[in-house]
Amino acid sequence: MILIKKRHSLIISAVIAALFSAQAYAQTLSNQVLTNAVSLLDVPYVANVLDQSDTEELVLNTDELDCTTFVEYSIAMALAPMKENNYKDEEAFANYVQKLRYRDGKIDGYTSRLHYMTEWAENGIKAGILEDITKANSQYTMQVQAGYMTAHPTQYRQLANNSQNVQKMKEIEQRINGTTVNYIPQSNLPAHGFDWIHDGDIIMFTTNEPGLDIAHMGLAFKINGKLTLMHASSKEKKVVVSKYTINKMLEDNPKWTGIRVLRVVKQ
Repeated sequence: MILIKKRHSLIISAVIAALFSAQAYAQTLSNQVLTNAVSLLDVPYVANVLDQSDTEELVLNTDELDCTTFVEYSIAMALAPMKENNYKDEEAFANYVQKLRYRDGKIDGYTSRLHYMTEWAENGIKAGILEDITKANSQYTMQVQAGYMTAHPTQYRQLANNSQNVQKMKEIEQRINGTTVNYIPQSNLPAHGFDWIHDGDIIMFTTNEPGLDIAHMGLAFKINGKLTLMHASSKEKKVVVSKYTINKMLEDNPKWTGIRVLRVVKQ
């Protein structure tokens, strides 16, 4: 079963320019991922939006978003071709979401979904959808921690009282744990970001939370030369453009250590 909610259509139409200054709005037009993301502004943030059923299936719900589904849908809308009726090809949209969300694009239970963003990124790169921009532009590396989910199984509906899923997740965590990745430490990220970070690039916040690799994610959005974030915010309970720079967001979150940057590859 696929759930497609229609309040926020997949149609690509004129976005509400009043939400931004003319200059900031014009910036979105240079990047299809960000242009499509704008159509999701103000959509409510809902935690665990994919975990409402015990059966793992492809859920397409553009009326309720978390930080990951917001990014997935923005990418998939950008890559899906337009049909003659000026609507996005929903089958292609669904296929891109599935490729991003599931290991090798195959749905095989809860643990086939990519819960750790390190693996999510690697999967997207392997599928030819993403590229790691940080690797080519930052010499700083870190070793990934993975173990939070099985250390806190009661926080996850599909792990609580399911020893088989817990064991599968442990095996996945063991594969990820210790992976070396490039990142930009908080102390090395200026307010304006870097010229090589473009509007619509995927920003993943690294963390020192034990067992966790990525704490949050969103899309790069430069306003008046400063690097900000468009994201599904748990604090503001909706999709927003941050009032603060990404550098300031890092400063305000002591457990966030830096960022990784990925970019969608033109298909």
